[in-house]
Amino acid sequence: MEPLPDLGSLSDSDLKGLIDELQEQEREVSYQRRLLHGKIDILRAELVARLQTSGGRSVLDQVDVDRLTEILTGKASPPA
Repeated sequence: MEPLPDLGSLSDSDLKGLIDELQEQEREVSYQRRLLHGKIDILRAELVARLQTSGGRSVLDQVDVDRLTEILTGKASPPA
């Protein structure tokens, strides 16, 4: 994020231009935020649907957490 310029040194036209530019950037960020929220909503709905069909069992029930921890921390022996 760039710091604001010396506002006293800007002409009225430059100041209005800077406002317009920042408003456009805000619109772009807002649009991206709405897209991300939409994707998150879709993913959450999919997760809820999967949990409902699995009877509430976690997908992690099939994961050996201790073994995974060993692998990720580098304490596990390499595969044969």
